[in-house]
Amino acid sequence: MTFDLVIKNADIQTASDRFTADIGVTGGIISEIGQTLDAKGAKVLDATGLRVVPGGIDVHTHLDMPFMGAVTADDFKTGTEGAAAGGTTCLVDFAIQAPGEALQTGVDNWHKKADGKAVIDYGFHLIITDLPESRVPEMDAIVEQGIPSFKLFMAYKGALMSEDDAIFRAMRRTTHNGGMVSLHCENGHTVELMVKEALADGNTTPEWHALTRPLACEAEATNRGIALAEMSKAPLYVVHLTAAEALEAVRRGKRAGLPILAETCPQYLYLSHEDYRRPGFEGAKFVMSPPLRPKGNEKALWKGLNDGTLSTVATDHCSFCYELRPGTKMGKVLGKDDFSKIPNGAPGIENRMQLMWDAVAKGLISAEKFVEVTAANPAKIFGLYGKKGTIAVGFDADITMIDPNKPYTISAKTHHMNVDYNPYEGRTVAGTIKEVLLRGQPLVENGTLSSSLPKGQFIKRAKYGETLWGQTPVKSSALSFTGV
Repeated sequence: MTFDLVIKNADIQTASDRFTADIGVTGGIISEIGQTLDAKGAKVLDATGLRVVPGGIDVHTHLDMPFMGAVTADDFKTGTEGAAAGGTTCLVDFAIQAPGEALQTGVDNWHKKADGKAVIDYGFHLIITDLPESRVPEMDAIVEQGIPSFKLFMAYKGALMSEDDAIFRAMRRTTHNGGMVSLHCENGHTVELMVKEALADGNTTPEWHALTRPLACEAEATNRGIALAEMSKAPLYVVHLTAAEALEAVRRGKRAGLPILAETCPQYLYLSHEDYRRPGFEGAKFVMSPPLRPKGNEKALWKGLNDGTLSTVATDHCSFCYELRPGTKMGKVLGKDDFSKIPNGAPGIENRMQLMWDAVAKGLISAEKFVEVTAANPAKIFGLYGKKGTIAVGFDADITMIDPNKPYTISAKTHHMNVDYNPYEGRTVAGTIKEVLLRGQPLVENGTLSSSLPKGQFIKRAKYGETLWGQTPVKSSALSFTGV
């Protein structure tokens, strides 16, 4: 067999195995894995000393997103460049339907934002903000376009929030069209009341963002979301789960045999409520929803990853600058005198794989679990498996190579994201991203973003419970993974 590229001496790590072999790539696809492959006429990459893992898949990002009077600092160019530099080769971003708008309009708007800018492959979820009964059938056409996942918010009253009846309508429809609902689980009504009371009492600092969104607020909404899913007989994906009590709700649902899935994010594993108490207004950098939790809560999340209650680690990358930039309205300082006006969100798309590999080095998770939660499970849950998510013949040659013996220090001075701070500033992690390939094309070469980046492609995803083999969606009885 003739190859375009051969990766020699690859120490390959999947979600189930570790082995050494050569990887042959033809036309952007892994065409052979074996010993001493003939590299005549092919480009050769020597992976000696590197750990070779599937390119990361980040299924929760917000690029070029208007929100709370600001716009995220990263568009599909800078956001995907940051992702690539950090070993992520595919993401699923959130298109947004504005109130009163057709669902299709939201999708069309996001295609325009991404087309020609993305340097890694991408798909979309659709955020639904307005779903009367008459609009429900519109969901079917979105699923058929390869966008089989819909997000609804139980928070942000008066902006993104949906009431239970709309959530229930959406869930019931997915049982017929092959889609899946994901939920942002916080009780928006109680948050609104607590925020008003805090401000009336003169409490305006960033810490009050967290104090008005307590753990019980997330746990209540998670329990309610699971109940709605059970009543509608629909699968549910809980996004950015943070609270130990919410995790227990997911665990109970799984034990009852319900198709409940959940993700967490690195910020909830590595940061804490104490970051809101940084001097001056620095705590605003960590204002996100749900908020960071008290120290000790993260132990439950690590346990949830290891026992499979949590299936994925995504980022919820939503990068608002700290300072106001000339001619923009991006800054966290919009909420200098009122915590409720601080744009919610933080950057992270570039650092997820580094942070989770550091967890491997520290013994918090296994290397198999690293691949499972950063690539394999995201691909299986969101209709990319068979094309993305592992290193195997027939899959895209989306490959990340990590130098486990070269520590890396995270800093806004060196990151590629278009944001003026990094929440992990100064943290040294055990491993450097050395090489990254998208369909066999270089994204990162010898630790540096390639000077000639490929064009990312929109990927149509299979329906929930199906998987992609080549380009053909096929029902798969083998679609199983830890915790489901």
